[in-house]
Amino acid sequence: MYCNPVKKKLLEGRPSFGSWIQVPHPAVAEILSGAGFDWLAVDMEHSDAGVSRYSDIIRGMYGRGPVPMARVQENDTLVIRRLLDAGAWGVIVPMVNCAQEAKKAVQAVRFPPEGIRGTGFARANDYGAGFDEYLAASRDILVMVMCETMQSVDNIEEIVAVDGVDGVFMGPYDLSMSYGIPGKTNEPVMAKARAKVLAACKKAGKAPGLHHFTMTKESIQSVIDEGFLFIALGVDASFIQAGSRAAFAAATGK
Repeated sequence: MYCNPVKKKLLEGRPSFGSWIQVPHPAVAEILSGAGFDWLAVDMEHSDAGVSRYSDIIRGMYGRGPVPMARVQENDTLVIRRLLDAGAWGVIVPMVNCAQEAKKAVQAVRFPPEGIRGTGFARANDYGAGFDEYLAASRDILVMVMCETMQSVDNIEEIVAVDGVDGVFMGPYDLSMSYGIPGKTNEPVMAKARAKVLAACKKAGKAPGLHHFTMTKESIQSVIDEGFLFIALGVDASFIQAGSRAAFAAATGK
């Protein structure tokens, strides 16, 4: 894959739907890849997946449609570089609270002169066989920075002004914790934060993103109407829980 259809969609202002992989196994990627998602992001921050496991997981996605992405464990140059070399075409970088931290994430993704990413033969460039093609296409790698704190909301205009940031992905639960109201994602202060992030993204021409759990046609359309484009629907663990509990309830009435 030497292109990124997700980035193309976002640049055209069209919503892109994906989901999270927190159960780090290739079979999960294979199963979710059949659902039709545009992208799948392996959660390296909140799972026990390492780089070698990441490679195995996205091999399960190969040729099945979704663009492989990763929520990296931290905003660290080597961490980001190793996942890109493994084949990630997008990174979701947690806890980006200011423009300087956003610049750090972008520089880790970009090759010189725009960034500081090192070159080498790796899975991403077919171990050198596609080196030139990958280098030319590498600007299509998606850089989403996460807005998860009050500080990030306060600095959102400066964050989205950073060249190379493609969008901002809101983490509603962590943001609610930052405001001292854990889990109360519908409180007025949260609505105000969402509106501020959306307005900043729109003004800067960046894609706003959100993790959405209430998966009804109406609720998803509401999120789209609100202006979000990069939308994560649920997570693998919740899909398994919901399906298994529904099956047991149907069998037992419990």
